[in-house]
Amino acid sequence: MKTLSATAENILAASRLIRGGGLVVYPTDTVYGLGCDPFNVEAVKRVFRAKGEREKPLSVLASDMEHAEKIAQLSEGARRIAARLWPGPLTLVLSRKPVLPGLVTRNLDSVGVRIPRHDVALQLIRLSGGLLIGTSANRTGEKSPRTAREAAEQVGRAVDAVLDGGFAPIGVDSTVVDLTSEKLRILREGPVSLEDVLEAQRT
Repeated sequence: MKTLSATAENILAASRLIRGGGLVVYPTDTVYGLGCDPFNVEAVKRVFRAKGEREKPLSVLASDMEHAEKIAQLSEGARRIAARLWPGPLTLVLSRKPVLPGLVTRNLDSVGVRIPRHDVALQLIRLSGGLLIGTSANRTGEKSPRTAREAAEQVGRAVDAVLDGGFAPIGVDSTVVDLTSEKLRILREGPVSLEDVLEAQRT
């Protein structure tokens, strides 16, 4: 494992690792993420091993709406919410398109997707093909890391590189909202409130 400062050159190097099947820890607006190519099943298996004892599905970060729509079905309500609250600390659970490997979602028909508000993360996602596994870079049951050092202490031995972009500004995991049924449900409370989501859905 090597730790790289988040320069343009090193972000490009990290994206090449990801395209080659590697695992990279990287900063986002919420916490540090553990990323790989979501279409590379062997790499996704490595993410699960790095996390340890994880039965939950993995979320995916997108560089933009066009890429989000490659793996998920967005209803009109979801589009309104995304238009108001993306990029940002909100994960939308949407119906999964068959192109995304079932391993990512533990064979659920849904997938959590978000676009982060973080320049380093967005550059890395774009250079890696527009989609990147977005799970937090911690061992299952442990605290989500806010710094590269905290992430390295937990999963460093299992990854190929750690991209150090300083403190993750928000420092807590994203809000998760399930939009797969008619009634919107909050699965995880976070920086974005239920009221914010409902207002975005209406407007």
